[in-house]
Amino acid sequence: LVGAPTIDRRLHTLVDHLEAEPLLPAGQQVCARQVAAWAASAAGMPLLALVGADRATRRAVAAAGGDLLGRPVYELRAADLPGGADERETLVRIWEREAALSGSVLLLTLADPAEEATAMAFAEQVQGMLMLAADHAPPAGRRSQRRIDIPPATHAEQAALWHGMLGTHADVTNERIDQLTAQFTFGPREIRGVVQAAQRVADGNGALDAALWQACRSVARLRLDGLAQRIDSCVGWDDLVLPEAQHATLRQIAAHVRRRSQVYDTWGFAARGERGLGIGALFAGPSGTGKTLAAEVLANELQLDLFRIDLSAVVSKYIGETEKNLRRIFDAAEAGGAILLFDEADALFGKRSDVKDSHDRYANIEVSYLLQRMESYRGLAILTSNLKGNIDAAFLRRIRFVVNFPFPDANQRAAIWRRIFPPPTPIDGLDADILARLNIAGGNIRAIALNAAFLAADAGEPVRMAHLLAAARSEYQKIEKPLTDAELRGWPC
Repeated sequence: LVGAPTIDRRLHTLVDHLEAEPLLPAGQQVCARQVAAWAASAAGMPLLALVGADRATRRAVAAAGGDLLGRPVYELRAADLPGGADERETLVRIWEREAALSGSVLLLTLADPAEEATAMAFAEQVQGMLMLAADHAPPAGRRSQRRIDIPPATHAEQAALWHGMLGTHADVTNERIDQLTAQFTFGPREIRGVVQAAQRVADGNGALDAALWQACRSVARLRLDGLAQRIDSCVGWDDLVLPEAQHATLRQIAAHVRRRSQVYDTWGFAARGERGLGIGALFAGPSGTGKTLAAEVLANELQLDLFRIDLSAVVSKYIGETEKNLRRIFDAAEAGGAILLFDEADALFGKRSDVKDSHDRYANIEVSYLLQRMESYRGLAILTSNLKGNIDAAFLRRIRFVVNFPFPDANQRAAIWRRIFPPPTPIDGLDADILARLNIAGGNIRAIALNAAFLAADAGEPVRMAHLLAAARSEYQKIEKPLTDAELRGWPC
């Protein structure tokens, strides 16, 4: 009443003031004008549903619409709404008074379908201007609704944002901006933060081009860090011992990820529909044959983050929970196109095309949802399986690449032994051909080499065949496999 520019103290911990973004893609500026038109002419003040895009974009459109109206916009998360009717009614009364005094507009954001009932009950009670932002349109209620579908920024709009934020920097090429827009989907605020962070890192050495890519990775990984395990990769193609056919397929996968913007956008394949544009791969083979290592090689080659998701932890016995867990992971990964590695895909996949009971029916739904998200995911999603035969052929047809990782033969095992020790490791008298007689996979070879290194370090000696023999006996005992005379033939005493 006295003109103090502050909101009721009881709202301080519940609502956030949204600042309008000066740079907004053209398609989203149209949506902001629609917001302003709704507020200026809507008889009876229907609920305005902002649908589509991502949460940051929906917030930006709402703030821009409020700015056009000359009204402040505050965001209230549906998760913060009180569950009890009395507490909710008190909040409604406090907000309505605030809106009447300051002319503010409320944006109610819905992050989870489970919040929908509480959010709509609140929306039915609130009088005045109310926007609701969600992935999908809310259900119809007593209050009339209008809907604005917010499109994601196009490739050209993303590039324009990057050019606008960067200004004139000779060391940032148009090719690098094309790569950034192809890989990362950020709003204006995130792009501004990335540019500022990259400029601080690159100050004085002119390496802004590379710093931008790393800053984008840092921003994108924040969304996934709490949902999956990030694997730092420093391995290359030379560390991966596989037949040439498998190497060639893995390089094709890298080419598809690297060139997808050119093929999909510039050459027009995306204009024919989004179905099948995701790059999905199945890595199948016995344990320890290099499936995870191959994913690390791809991540290092493409300079992308690799996140491992344990499907056995994602799959839930409760109906709908598995899809919910998968949706959270894919939604978080979309902004940065990280490489997603779904370990132990056997936990979800299986020969379930024959529906015998409700469990089989819902299992098929879960598999179909995963494949659907993989087909639309703009990054690379990899499934691993120890038993390819457990995966139904109908599911395999929806995966673009299938790479079989064979058990290594003697020549391949010798090649693994020759490169298993890092250059600084002191070694003495190691014979790769004799070591290759150990009939084990690469994962077991690495475990033996590591154990032998500790034995040698503890003895104050370089790694010798004797250390490797002791480590091999320990590894064979662990996997409950006998160490045969043929494997020990010719081993130096």
